[in-house]
Amino acid sequence: MIGVTQDRDAATAAFARLWEKTPSGGRSWVDRVRTEAMARFSQLGFPTTRDEEWKKTSVAPIARSDFRLPEPAPVPASVDADSLERLTFRSEGCAVMVFINGSFAPTLSRTGPLPEGVRAGSLAAACETAREVVEPHLSRYATSDGHAFTALNTAFLRDGAFIYVPDGCVVPRPIHVVFVTIAPETADGAPVLMLSPRVLVVAGRAAEMTLVESYASAGPGRYFTNAVTEMAIGRDASVDHYKLQREADEAWHVAVQQAHLEGTARLASHSISLGGGLVRNESNVVLAVEGAQCALNGLYLAGGRQHVDNHTLIDHVKPGCVSREVYKGVLDGRARGVFNGKVIVRPLAARTDSKQANRNLLLSDEALVDTKPELQIFNNDVKCTHAAAIGQLDETAIFYLRSRGLGREAARSILIHAFVSEIIGGIKVAPLRGSLEALMMARLPEPLPAGMEVSP
Repeated sequence: MIGVTQDRDAATAAFARLWEKTPSGGRSWVDRVRTEAMARFSQLGFPTTRDEEWKKTSVAPIARSDFRLPEPAPVPASVDADSLERLTFRSEGCAVMVFINGSFAPTLSRTGPLPEGVRAGSLAAACETAREVVEPHLSRYATSDGHAFTALNTAFLRDGAFIYVPDGCVVPRPIHVVFVTIAPETADGAPVLMLSPRVLVVAGRAAEMTLVESYASAGPGRYFTNAVTEMAIGRDASVDHYKLQREADEAWHVAVQQAHLEGTARLASHSISLGGGLVRNESNVVLAVEGAQCALNGLYLAGGRQHVDNHTLIDHVKPGCVSREVYKGVLDGRARGVFNGKVIVRPLAARTDSKQANRNLLLSDEALVDTKPELQIFNNDVKCTHAAAIGQLDETAIFYLRSRGLGREAARSILIHAFVSEIIGGIKVAPLRGSLEALMMARLPEPLPAGMEVSP
């Protein structure tokens, strides 16, 4: 393991040198947070496959690369509202915040009139103008302890999205946060562009909102997106959250979502992963007060040599909390999928109600999935179930459809569409649901027969 240790130490030293060149920006309290995070990353180094949580996913390609930070630059003329909608979805009716290579782009954003007291804008600006709201929450949930990528994101924190919804406020339209990467062509061995997007959501008591996060690339290229999203959801508040990942085929995408729910709060989070060469999504939820509820749903489509890893953790800390989780994967080619879903029921969490399922559909003989649903229960008064399934298309079902006059590829398309429709159909943002339907149709072996399409 000497080579692995050397790689990790070299990468840690390289990031430390890169961090020293990063301007502080003059935000003293943020600089302190960044400094502490960099020190923690230097202690941790990158995880290896010897670490239990990373046994099935190697980040050696990241650890062995040199990186550079994005340079301030004007928004290219090629990036406009139409191109953004092609990369994400047609977001009419949404408030939109756009970030180009990690920096807020006000000319492409349109937040419009929001309810009184709601703040939606640049996190860098909010650190100065709304410190009293940002400081109690930033880096308090997604901490640098034990997680190298979160520490790295915090150390290189420059900008991101900040959304604050005060007590009792209902935001009637979704807020769409768009992170677009424009990666210039680089020669082999040249430093790779590294981006550290950050999203901080603070929803007050009885607040209601819908958030959509989109990650996309304006062109091909290799780059590294290391994203962190923190959500503080107050008592009786309700948050619908959607994450759409459509990175470039060669991109590396590592993301951590950490949510903290107070009593009788509700979170419904949906993760859709379509792009990226090496992808790791982590969704962690702490149900910290009696009566909180969460639902985690995910869909990952992978082909070629894509590697998509989904790790989830739902931590039932207090009594009477409810969690639901359904993740589905469709893999083709030589793609590799990983699912590790952990539910913890603490000793005081009586009357916990938790259900978890992971189902995977393999379309080729070379696709592979590792699935590991876990329950750790330390209280006897609970209702908990978990399940996992890996399989191919049902030949009996294909035969049945073909006996009704359909060709083999049309029958396959119907079964694949039926498999993913549970996740796509549960998306409440109609434009996003319609866009995903169109993307799914484009990936099917053959268009669905007339009259079988699902309208958005």
